[in-house]
Amino acid sequence: MASRAKTFDELLADVAAATPAPGGGSAAGWACALAAGLVEMTARFTLGRADHAARHERMATIAEQSAELRRRAGELAERELHAYEPVLEALRLPTTDLDRPARLDAALSQAAQTPLEIARVAGEVARLALEAARDGAPHLRGDALTGLLLAEGACQAAAQLVRINLAGMPRDLRLIELTELTESAAATRAEALSADA
Repeated sequence: MASRAKTFDELLADVAAATPAPGGGSAAGWACALAAGLVEMTARFTLGRADHAARHERMATIAEQSAELRRRAGELAERELHAYEPVLEALRLPTTDLDRPARLDAALSQAAQTPLEIARVAGEVARLALEAARDGAPHLRGDALTGLLLAEGACQAAAQLVRINLAGMPRDLRLIELTELTESAAATRAEALSADA
């Protein structure tokens, strides 16, 4: 059964089970989707406030973008349920199989792609969350900040999964992008929290 058809308790039980999936990648994707939902909620509540009319146009855009990112993060979390299967298949090959190293490298390279995309989406969510926290309805600032922190965590977690998968490929250019993504997400979090210091 697809995870979207399950209750949250069932989903948590699946994560806790001694099975390869869902694992860290799907969890990062779902955390990112939750983060986007909080940003979307902040923007939509702000749209209902007449005293924030000057920000309505931008908040409408943030709400739309957050909704799309929420959908995308959910899709990536679902994709991640099966992304590691080729790696497991390659690992099951006999060590004497001459094709095993190439197949394993190819599978690991491909398995790195979905968490990379999750990290990208999470970085976008974090940037929108910062704006929603700063310019949205003040009583929803905590929700926007929660979204930002979840998004940054999802970005960092997904990035770490990519690094693990690409450990044997130090020249892969995706590692450079990862550094940029994680540093940007961390800076966004620091900027948001400095306003409360």
